[in-house]
Amino acid sequence: MTHGPGPAGRRPRRGGPGRGGPVVGMMKGDKASDFKGTMRKLIRYLGRYKVVILIAIFIAAVSTAASIFGPKILGRATTTLFEGLIETVRGTGEIDFDAIKMFIFITLALYIGSGIFAYIQGWIMARVSTSIAYRFRRDISLKINKMKLKYYDKTTQGEILSRITNDVDTINQTLSQSISQIITSAVTVVGVLVMMFTISWMMTLVAIVIIPISGLVVAFIVKKSQKHFDKQQEYIGHVNSHVEEMYGGHVVMKAFNGEEKSQEKFEKFNTTLHKSAWKSQFFSGLMMPVMNFVGNLGYVGIAIMGGWLAIQDVIGVGDIQAFIQYVRSFTRPIAQLANVSNVLQQTAAAAERVFEFIEEPEEVAETTEPVKLEEVKGLVEFRNVNFGYSLEKTVIHDFSAIAKPGQKVAIVGPTGAGKTTMVKLLMRFYDINDGAILVDGSNIYDFTRLDLRNMFGMVLQDTWLFNGTILENIRYGRPDATDAEVVAAAEAAHVDQFVHTLAGGYHMELNEEVTNVSEGQKQLLTIARAVLADPPVLILDEATSSVDTRTEILIQRAMDELMKNRTSFVIAHRLSTIRNADLILVMNEGDIVEQGTHEELLAKCGFYAELHNSQFEVTEELPEFAQIEACD
Repeated sequence: MTHGPGPAGRRPRRGGPGRGGPVVGMMKGDKASDFKGTMRKLIRYLGRYKVVILIAIFIAAVSTAASIFGPKILGRATTTLFEGLIETVRGTGEIDFDAIKMFIFITLALYIGSGIFAYIQGWIMARVSTSIAYRFRRDISLKINKMKLKYYDKTTQGEILSRITNDVDTINQTLSQSISQIITSAVTVVGVLVMMFTISWMMTLVAIVIIPISGLVVAFIVKKSQKHFDKQQEYIGHVNSHVEEMYGGHVVMKAFNGEEKSQEKFEKFNTTLHKSAWKSQFFSGLMMPVMNFVGNLGYVGIAIMGGWLAIQDVIGVGDIQAFIQYVRSFTRPIAQLANVSNVLQQTAAAAERVFEFIEEPEEVAETTEPVKLEEVKGLVEFRNVNFGYSLEKTVIHDFSAIAKPGQKVAIVGPTGAGKTTMVKLLMRFYDINDGAILVDGSNIYDFTRLDLRNMFGMVLQDTWLFNGTILENIRYGRPDATDAEVVAAAEAAHVDQFVHTLAGGYHMELNEEVTNVSEGQKQLLTIARAVLADPPVLILDEATSSVDTRTEILIQRAMDELMKNRTSFVIAHRLSTIRNADLILVMNEGDIVEQGTHEELLAKCGFYAELHNSQFEVTEELPEFAQIEACD
């Protein structure tokens, strides 16, 4: 089977140019459209960790509180030392070194305890954040396999990749750093404010004047920087998507001399990213210097007020030293809280995009009482099937056909007639709007998707191989197959002939872009995979389109042998490959316009004969040429 994800840890690749593009989700900017709603969802998602997070928050508060008491105790040591010096000079006493030692010991113990608690809290939050990131990536991965395929028709690979990497990483960093920073900053502001009031309410009022000034400065900087952060995140997505697209399709890009155009587009994205990045970093970098300047103005006022109070013998010299330490500790967390507000906006935007993806509509739920066939005979019936990729446009109209067990059914028609769409409906990649598709008399909706798709083997025109050995790529059709069975399938698909010319043979590693084998060889490998799967029903969608004429003949023989005694659907543009089909369904604009054998359809001189004539009008040696002439 050729559908499904590749082996874990390996990135699946398809032949052909990359299909990246602008990251659509990033176009909205980096601000959540529903900040409160998204944060509530994130909090609910954190539900199972709430006890651990509360413990981490408590530990962070204890750590911060311990560090807050330090300057107060150290200030008492300074006061004791200063008063002891004065008494020594006056001859009325001496320095109480025992008290100073005790104060220093207590301060040291508080700071060591604070450091230990901070380490524990950081370790807990790191474990929690990485665990949540793991859950998000797991949920996204599971969701990818449950999504309706129409979602991928309108969403680029870069968009999905951005959600599972950039967005989850943003949430991870916020949880591991910002939550603890919010707690420690808030506790620090409150605790320091209390300690400052215990020293002097007048000096505290002077210090508090700093807050509105700081708030205005922070608000101005945040307002200026936010739009640049928004554009930075948007254009990171554009740059990543463009690089992925151009690298994935570099051969096509070079073949059409698209290097200059690609470079111009990259320069446009990169220049915009550079401008927004340096502006956002410049404004965010202004935060601390400006806050320090405002803080220094406060120090001047505090020093003047503290000196006057000390002269009045209202406070001690050590209290001034402690107060200045507290003021320094007071302004820093305010700036940190302002920074965190930016981070929370980015986190909400990232979380919103992740939740949007996780909440996307899924495939129709599986039946609770699935049908289990002991033996699949291969009777397939399309009964009045109607389907459209959108409600506004129907592409399959009242399609009815029966493929009997063991029949080779060819589906032909011009591009866009709906040939491949029928196969997608049969495999339940899409769900029909009306009608029914039956396998051995049972509606395909009565099977689980796993059982249904196990009935089919697919070989597509768009080859799908992954970074792994040739042996592993073929064995993907049946993971429990032995090496001998893999080689036998390779021989049947004429893979064995070219494998021995490659370095490493069956153990040669295909690179990520699968550029170390030719297009024809890639097609042969996917055919060998289908041979190994040995399914009851085969689907061949232009399976020989990428091979030369000589190889096509060999493959056709192998396919004819493989299709014996099993129902086969063959989608073909080259009518020479389906002359021996038991039934040919001729489609045009979503309808079956003709059906019959090759000879019967030629005799009708209808649409099939016209298609045939357009392909072979210059090949007069063909046996059918006389019939074509008769139609003319």
